[in-house]
Amino acid sequence: MSPIAPALRELGAQLAELTARFGRPVDAAALGICDRTGLLPLDPPGLHSPNRACRLFCAADGWMAVNLARDEDCDLIPAWLGCDPGTDPWAMIAAHAGGQTRAALVDGAVLLGLPAAAVGEIMRDSPQAPLIRLGAGGTARGPALRVVDLSALWAGPMCGAILAASGASVSKVESVRRPDPTRISSPEFFRRLNGAKADLGLDLADPDGQARLRDLILDADVLITSARPRALVSLGLDLAQVFAANPGFVWVAVTGYGWTGEAARRVAFGDDAAAAGGVVEWTPNGEPRFLGDALADPVTGLAAAVGALQGLSDGGGVLVDVSLAGSAAGAASVSGLRRAA
Repeated sequence: MSPIAPALRELGAQLAELTARFGRPVDAAALGICDRTGLLPLDPPGLHSPNRACRLFCAADGWMAVNLARDEDCDLIPAWLGCDPGTDPWAMIAAHAGGQTRAALVDGAVLLGLPAAAVGEIMRDSPQAPLIRLGAGGTARGPALRVVDLSALWAGPMCGAILAASGASVSKVESVRRPDPTRISSPEFFRRLNGAKADLGLDLADPDGQARLRDLILDADVLITSARPRALVSLGLDLAQVFAANPGFVWVAVTGYGWTGEAARRVAFGDDAAAAGGVVEWTPNGEPRFLGDALADPVTGLAAAVGALQGLSDGGGVLVDVSLAGSAAGAASVSGLRRAA
């Protein structure tokens, strides 16, 4: 059983009720998208995440997680720690991170775009995503929801898969220059998340591709994204302009730490975000351990889908501000895992 099962059950019950209003009731667990067991090599969780990309380590004043999921993350370690370059980033972390505070390490990670977090730094009572009113709402909709899924990896595509299973018409839009990494790294999981969606590749660095994307969004009921605000602005997706042109739609913004304020600058993946939200087990001697594979992702995917459907029920015109770390923190509270770091 998942260590965050109580949170998943709570969101799943809401999801079944909401999807029944808009089409077919959906059991997300039955779709095979709530975990990746058997679909890629995974080790038992411990100080390392099951995929081995994220590790827990002790800073001067407490525990942290850093995720070296991308090649460029490894290259950032010397600048992050202020040390000479080496061949093993984990050895550099072991040698130099213990003399720095968690706050200093988080601040440095934010500046560099490195996914790192203090264990348990985010607290929330519920995994529910905040809904931010940005449009007038009330736009008439067709017989089937039209969804543009511009997201990648797990949580955002999971939201799109749930909406597709409920009967929505979902178009997965990928950059032809930077396609969804899951397509290559885990093709069967990619199929489960995206197989019921229409595929559309666009050159999002080209003005014509950006114009095509905006046309799709202006005709949609729901947009799902998983990039930070500044990246979407570079695609010509200005929040105020989009809601002015399509006042009744719902924008599901999946981010690491939230859409607004300084938190919007932070990068996160499922394992470091789970640690930030306190989804860890503590040993008798006070050391944290991972509890599973990227546990922030499935709870965020469910929260995103619930938020999207709740926003539509309320008439649209809302941004669903769903974050990996916030969803994990809510799941930790609901599942009885909350503890001060």
